[in-house]
Amino acid sequence: MEPAIAQRMQTRLQTIYGERGAEIYPDIEKLIESYKDRIQASPAGWDQRDVVLITYGDQVRQPEEAPLATLGRFLREYDLDSIINTVHLLPCFPYSSDDGFSVIDFRQIDPDLGTWEDTEKLSEQVHLMYDLVLNHSSQECLWFQGFLKGEAGFQKFYIEMDPSVDLSQVTRPRSLPLLTKFETQDRGEVHVWTTFSADQVDLNYEDPGVLLEMLDVLLLYIAEGARIVRMDAIAYLWKEVGTTCIHHPKTHEMVKLFRDLVDAVAPQVLLLTETNVPHRENVSYFGDGDEAHMVYQFSLPPLLLDAFLSEDPQYLIKWLSGLSPPGEGMTYFNFTASHDGVGVRPLEGLVPDERFKTLVEAVRDRGGKINTKRNPDGTDSPYEMNITYVDALGGTEENPMSSDLHARRFLASQGLMLGLQGIPGIYFHSLVGTPNDYAGVEASGINRRINRHKFNYDELKDQVDAEQTSSGLIFAGYQNLLKIRQSQPAFDPSASQSIWEDLPAGLIGVLRRATDEKHFILVLINATSKTKGVRIGEHTALPFSRDLLTDTPIDPDQRFELEPFQVAWIEAIQE
Repeated sequence: MEPAIAQRMQTRLQTIYGERGAEIYPDIEKLIESYKDRIQASPAGWDQRDVVLITYGDQVRQPEEAPLATLGRFLREYDLDSIINTVHLLPCFPYSSDDGFSVIDFRQIDPDLGTWEDTEKLSEQVHLMYDLVLNHSSQECLWFQGFLKGEAGFQKFYIEMDPSVDLSQVTRPRSLPLLTKFETQDRGEVHVWTTFSADQVDLNYEDPGVLLEMLDVLLLYIAEGARIVRMDAIAYLWKEVGTTCIHHPKTHEMVKLFRDLVDAVAPQVLLLTETNVPHRENVSYFGDGDEAHMVYQFSLPPLLLDAFLSEDPQYLIKWLSGLSPPGEGMTYFNFTASHDGVGVRPLEGLVPDERFKTLVEAVRDRGGKINTKRNPDGTDSPYEMNITYVDALGGTEENPMSSDLHARRFLASQGLMLGLQGIPGIYFHSLVGTPNDYAGVEASGINRRINRHKFNYDELKDQVDAEQTSSGLIFAGYQNLLKIRQSQPAFDPSASQSIWEDLPAGLIGVLRRATDEKHFILVLINATSKTKGVRIGEHTALPFSRDLLTDTPIDPDQRFELEPFQVAWIEAIQE
């Protein structure tokens, strides 16, 4: 390990644990040494070919085949592994609830999905991204069972709390009790901290043993081929009574410590923090370039919905214009949908209250379900909108949309997301155009299941091969976007971005400039149901000459017409 990194780690351990920090560092050195033959370091870097597909390991099944193998077969059959270079396997470990995020065993692949051998085979096609679920474990985890039994080494792994203690300041992402009662073998009934649910028991990082376990798990995932590691629910990691227990200074120190470890053993690995909070809080996890390599653009999904459903992108444009360029070695993770719903906390301060209420009602009108969170004053408010992004941009029973117009509006939203500075993440159901799964919600009683449908192989093929349906049009259109994107240096995450704020109402313009200062792309979106036009030459002297998506020439001095919900990627090459 480089001396500078070693010194940083020791300093951070002292900041977090005080005098105990000096005792912990040798154990970390031993961990690193134990993986030296399994982890090969390579240079860091990214480019426009970096695209992430977000999926469950059992997203598609075929009898007599491990689901991870079936997923790989789907990627091969449709040549998707030539246009998507990374697959985010949502928690693929044995679990007891929350569709994977209540982990029983952090070191094994769920046998219902396959084995580490199956992930190794998948990694021959694509890079892999794993979830490090480091805030909590399942009740069924051996660590928690050891805690309940009073076993040596696990007695402080979880957070016991007197229920009479005032915890009203704690920020809650759920409208559920913060403390859960459990019966122990040696201490009787205890109350334990459970931020997310009774089956997601918070780990106690004040015990260095927890830190060492999670560092070991991180190293295992890297050894098993992780190129990106998503730090799940990281904002809630460190608890201190009398604080909000979100974004604690020691949480940031922990992220820096994990970053130090990655820099030391595998600089090619990227850390992505998952903090579904207002934008200013979210980007704090970049630190000073010493925390996450990437942060989610959590404000993007709801702002995009607002822009297209209202046909008024002014608030999206204002937000995009205010984004600070990420520093060197940092970038944004852009997405519109994931396994969770569309979070609405990231809209705070970005849209007026009435506009927010209108958006929530528009989602309800399209079959969406609304989850709430508990506020410090005891009230509940919307936390996320559960709906497939495809149906969120569709019509309603009163005002249905044609398949063609539905697909155009959805693909326009994706064309903007793919054009923004950063690395794009595409949820499986967005790629294949899946509608709301009402049966899944009814069968489970879980709102999030509306966006988590699982396919058998033939069912999936029927959906994506149906050329004239919304799903078929979306699948074909999405592939075209990705094929074109991967060869454009102006879409490198390091390429700069500027927003055109003086376009006619309803239009969105994003200018990307490649690092070679020669290649430019204007991402131009019509967010309305009416034809719109613009003379590009009135806004720039760059020699824009061709729309890459339609492969048609354009004259920047002539009015360029955009049909309703059209996306254009217009190219300029300056010699």
